Amino acid sequence: MNDLQTKKHKNATSVTGAREVSLWKRADLQHAVPDMLAEEVPVALVYNGISHVVMMASPKDLELFAIGFSLSEGIIENASDIYGMDVVHSCNGLEVQIELSSRRFMGLKERRRALAGRTGCGVCGVEQLNDIGKPVAPLPFTQTFDLQALDAGLAHLTDFQPVGQLTGCTHAAAWMLPSGELAGGHEDVGRHVALDKLLGHRAREAQVWARGAVLVSSRASYEMVQKSAMCGVEILFAVSAATTLAVEVAQRYNLTLVGFCKPGRATIYTHPQRLIGV
Repeated sequence: MNDLQTKKHKNATSVTGAREVSLWKRADLQHAVPDMLAEEVPVALVYNGISHVVMMASPKDLELFAIGFSLSEGIIENASDIYGMDVVHSCNGLEVQIELSSRRFMGLKERRRALAGRTGCGVCGVEQLNDIGKPVAPLPFTQTFDLQALDAGLAHLTDFQPVGQLTGCTHAAAWMLPSGELAGGHEDVGRHVALDKLLGHRAREAQVWARGAVLVSSRASYEMVQKSAMCGVEILFAVSAATTLAVEVAQRYNLTLVGFCKPGRATIYTHPQRLIGV
């Protein structure tokens, strides 16, 4: 084992969401060596005793994931709609058992009944773009961001990926203050789950994180745009590209969408008026 591998394994003991396995490298197929892999487990979100969805996720920060998912999917309006939460082991994975207010649980049951009988991809059957996803009020224009500060945030995005640094196998989502400082962030094997964890954390830091933008290590899909808009995020920076549907949805929701964020580089897809230095 070389010095880098030794350092990685010394640090691995304190990292949740990674596990050591034996594997073989191309240079030596005769001898197995230890390495770290990111854990991926089924996580069921159970609302008032009813299982709503099962996601593949990293087994860390699951309470924040549950809050963020509930907000970004419109199940709750704010974190106070959740009265209690427990993370428990089940036979095949983990359950996040969530106690919702009666009003929000009734809304969830109505929504589940409306979805009953639908099949296919979730977009099948809609007649126009306005029918895709959830109703989101157009965002206000209260935020600005100086692109000169973007590089500082990019330089520290991996600080919130301890599992990713060990395994090369996670996405990150961070809250970037107008100064470029990253106030907090989360990682997961799934980019949507990493974002939900961040949005859940932001709900708890509503006053401190009132201004700023989301920075994600992945591409920007329409789901990432929709989740951000549902939680009142006005600016979304993505390290990789955006899809055409993401751009159309961002335009409609008044969200400023920026892709290909690298040092000294950024591509603005929608609503550049929030940005300085364009």
